[in-house]
Parts: sequence; C-alpha cells; structure tokens
Amino acid sequence: MLAAFAVVWAGFCPAAIAEDATPPGVAVETPDSTLAAAGKALYAQHCSHCHGFNMVNPGTIAYDLRRFPHDGKERFVNSVTNGKNGRMPPWGGALSHEDIDALWAYVLTGGHT
Repeated sequence: MLAAFAVVWAGFCPAAIAEDATPPGVAVETPDSTLAAAGKALYAQHCSHCHGFNMVNPGTIAYDLRRFPHDGKERFVNSVTNGKNGRMPPWGGALSHEDIDALWAYVLTGGHT
C-alpha cells in the first residue's frame, strides 16, 4: 500500500512533474529532425561542456536548456548571439544563423534526437 501511495503522490508532487515553461495554449514549434541532428552535433562541440551532454545539466551555473520555453526562439537566438549575463560567451561570431537555427531545433527536442 505504501508503494501505491508513493506512485500516486509522485503524480501530484510538483517536484516530480517536469517543468514545461511554455504556457498552455501557446503554439510551439515542432523541430525538423534533420536540422535537430545538425544542432545536436553543434551542441556537442560548442555547448555540452557547460550545458551538459544531451542537455543533462551538470549542476553548474549554466541554464538547463531542457526547460527553455519552446516559444522563446527570439530569446534563445539573442542569448546565443550576444551572450548572457557575462557567464555565457557570445557565439554570434562563431556560429552562423543556420547553425543557431539548428541548435534551436535541437533544444526543442529536449536532448532527445
């Protein structure tokens, strides 16, 4: 009975619910699989050392990209291009617009490609 309670409780416990930062009713993009695969390769090369392999955050100060709002592409592009709060370097000089679009497609997968 205790095990059944734990299963039921996990379904209601806010900590057990994956945070979806996208508000209800907001249309979200569906990532293109080819673009997401290219983004995964770019992510492994440029982003994984801070944001974690397959976006599993290593517990550092880096943002957990699995929680990035799926309606926030403009914010994502701005952060990647210009850097963020002095902790994330600007990648606009190293990555093309196409590269950033591919990274966005990968972020939309939550690290599952």
